[in-house]
Amino acid sequence: MPSTCCPPGQLSAPAMSKPRKARVGTSSSEPLPVVIIGNGPSGICLSYLLSGHMPYVKPDADHPHPLLHRKLAEVSGCCLLDQDLDYLSEGLEGRSQSPVALLFDALQRPDTDFGGTADSVLSWRRQEERAVPHLVLGRSPPGGAWHAIEGSMVTLSQGEWMGLPDLQLKDWMRGKRRGLRNSRATAGDIAHYYMDYVTQKGLSHSFVSGTLVTGVKMETPESKDPRPLFRVSGTLTTKDRGQRPFSLWARNVVLATGTFDNPARLGIPGEDLPYIHHELSALEAATRAGTITPASDPVLIVGAGLSAADAVLYARHCGLPVIHAFRRPVDDPALVFNQLPQMLYPEYHKVHQMMREQSIPSPSPYEGYRSLPQHRPLLFKEDRQAVLCDPHGHHQVLGVSLVLVLIGSHPDLSFLPGAGTNLATDPEQPLSTKRNPIEVDPFTYQSTRQEGLYALGPLAGDNFVRFVQGGALAAASSLLRKETRKPP
Repeated sequence: MPSTCCPPGQLSAPAMSKPRKARVGTSSSEPLPVVIIGNGPSGICLSYLLSGHMPYVKPDADHPHPLLHRKLAEVSGCCLLDQDLDYLSEGLEGRSQSPVALLFDALQRPDTDFGGTADSVLSWRRQEERAVPHLVLGRSPPGGAWHAIEGSMVTLSQGEWMGLPDLQLKDWMRGKRRGLRNSRATAGDIAHYYMDYVTQKGLSHSFVSGTLVTGVKMETPESKDPRPLFRVSGTLTTKDRGQRPFSLWARNVVLATGTFDNPARLGIPGEDLPYIHHELSALEAATRAGTITPASDPVLIVGAGLSAADAVLYARHCGLPVIHAFRRPVDDPALVFNQLPQMLYPEYHKVHQMMREQSIPSPSPYEGYRSLPQHRPLLFKEDRQAVLCDPHGHHQVLGVSLVLVLIGSHPDLSFLPGAGTNLATDPEQPLSTKRNPIEVDPFTYQSTRQEGLYALGPLAGDNFVRFVQGGALAAASSLLRKETRKPP
């Protein structure tokens, strides 16, 4: 059953002051209620909720889902964070396995999967007295990995699904006098939107960029309170003071680091040579510097996913010759291109078409592009030669200017004991955002194996911005209740 409308207590927690933020870079025994590691969409959304921005169900909210409509009538005018999220999300179905992700998405975009444009049934109120002091630590500016993506690339999801609570992306872009491209936004626009969101929503005081977390451990501080806390340590890099260590105590830690920090590797000889890279940004830098030109030897792109397709598109846009090698057959139904509507993603289907048609020997239908299906690299030589094995076991030596290995990525949780493997759904298998994420309670997103440790976004199996926000809602509800009942 739903909770009552009344909040479970008033929490006296003023916004983060400058002195509190300034203590990053020093050691302090005073614990923070929450430290969030990662400043991408998950971390930003959670910060918004913890900063006292409360979602309320609009009075007389009209929702197209009949069961949810009846439940919302029971909590009309109430704060969503104080409700029974298990009860409200029961019976919802959609493109996520997370019930709370489906709930929050359905409340913000009631009929978007059916092409509708119904307004959100939520309204937002600022209640500073309910804010929970926290810090958001990130290596890059707010937006996380979006700043590392080539700015002209368009998002996989529809643009409206990339927006965060209470600031629609289309409204932000209208203010910038720009529009969506085929209902999708560019990565550059998204990165700037997330930075602006943090500024416009008054969250900047809680964000600390330039932080590299190297350790998160449960310890007992030397204080009157004997309860164990999380000790979060690492380095902070600033323009004026360079690099210096920091150490913080926290009652709760939220992991929101995403998956882009640790690209997957082939594990073959020569993969550490200087011309071998695992990020598209390396090709962008080489073209800007003029070290790779249309007259250079081909760029070898390894992989058959969307990152590899983005690299093909970028290289073709720059007029660079491309050799595209991938281990799967071109007609493999598991290829991601077969899961994308052609009308919405014409550029990716064009790459798939190139992969299919160029797999046939000459004459070449696409000048400057060569597809090598069911080929796998065996080794890379110092003289910029790549040795590949074809489906028949024959070896082929190719001269290349640069190699991009884009075969996926893994979360980097090296700062946790055991690199976080013990937190996975199956601790005996490697942590994987798609196959073996961190096991969390679906209605709080707290780890089932470590109290006080939360995981959001891809780490918890939510791989789209549209759905990571439900995890933030669940975590915020749990953390707010903890702080309310915290002993004096």
